Order: sequence, then structure tokens, then C-alpha cells
Amino acid sequence: MLPPEKTNYTFHIPEPCFEPVQVVFTDEHLLVVCKPSGLLSVPGRIVKDCVLNRMLVDHPDVRTVHRLDLDTSGLMMLALSKEATSDLNRQFRERTIKKEYIALVHGELDNVEGEIDLPIRADPGNRPLQVVDLDSGKASLTRYQVIDAEEGYSRVRLMPVTGRSHQLRLHLSAIGHPILGCDLYAHEEAFKARDRLSLHASKLQFYHPGTKKLVTFESIVPF
Repeated sequence: MLPPEKTNYTFHIPEPCFEPVQVVFTDEHLLVVCKPSGLLSVPGRIVKDCVLNRMLVDHPDVRTVHRLDLDTSGLMMLALSKEATSDLNRQFRERTIKKEYIALVHGELDNVEGEIDLPIRADPGNRPLQVVDLDSGKASLTRYQVIDAEEGYSRVRLMPVTGRSHQLRLHLSAIGHPILGCDLYAHEEAFKARDRLSLHASKLQFYHPGTKKLVTFESIVPF
């Protein structure tokens, strides 16, 4: 499969983000926060404002175990101890952590639910783009459910099984339904349909590293 045509919408130095990071939950083991769109998860080469640096002000031992793309909003977890870091990293490796996203995508999908099973690799000549590569890409799987459809777009629940870079954005684009407002993989009509990437991390479910009990966090979708 050929990679999607590269767009010229991406700006590598983001505008300053003045929205606060909402702390959803905290204890001695971890932080769960809601990241605004337009804020980095960790420091970049040029821009240093990010979730991690903001959380370091009140939590000097905080460690990143989970990241969201710059333009994706929603739930993100951080660890507050070495033990929690190790435990959460193990859960990510074993894929026991359940993540759900809500997206607005261009057009109406043929099936109300399904899977997108397309391998992904980086595109070295066009960083930070990723491409679908059936021969040498890494296995990538996204499950989806259509919530509703209207006015030429669909609201979709996305449940990634793997966690490749740009997986959701690329997978939806590859099946002909790019996420609205996506500056990397959407065609012009879909890109201009919204003033931000219409992708929100709405749900996280995992085993608490301290209590070992299953916990679930949910966030209201802002679009």
C-alpha cells in the first residue's frame, strides 16, 4: 500500500499552549491528568513546555510512562515512584492497559464496528510521518465502533491494541476516513473541517500499581 500523500499543513514549532493540565487523580503512586490539545507530553528539541515539566513543579519525582501526540487531548498517566514506573511499563508491554479514544472522522464508515490491521513504520525522509508498509512495517491493530454519523462525518470510538506512533491517525486515513483537523494524514477538506485534531483520549483502564485493583478513568470529550 502506498503511503498517503504528504501534506504541507504541519508546523514543527507549536504555538504556546495556555490551557491548564487538569489533574484527574493523584496519590503516592501515580498521576492521571487530562492534557489539552496543543501541549507536548514531554519536552521537545525547541519547546520545553509540556505535561511532564508542568507536573514536576509539584511532583519532583514524576516519571513519564505514557504519551499523547501534541494535538491529541485527553487522559494521560504518569508515575510517582520507581515501583509504579516499573509496574505500569509492564502493563503496557503486556497490553493489559485498555485505552479508548473518541474521534470525528471524514465520511461514513461502511461497518459499524471492525478492525484496522495495517503494519506501520516510520518514513525517514518525511519525519515525523509514519507510513503503512505491508512488508516491513510493525504489526499495528486498531479496533473501532461507530457511535453516530451526520453531516458527512462520523463519531467513532477507537480502541488501539498496539501503540504505534500516529497509529490512529494513519489507520483512519488509510481506510479513507481521516480524522478531522489532522495536519499530517488528512486531505484538505478533512483538515479544514475542524480547527484542532478531533481526537481525544477518553478512557484509561489499568491495575493500580499500589492496590493492584482495576481502576477506570474517563474524560468528557471536548468536541
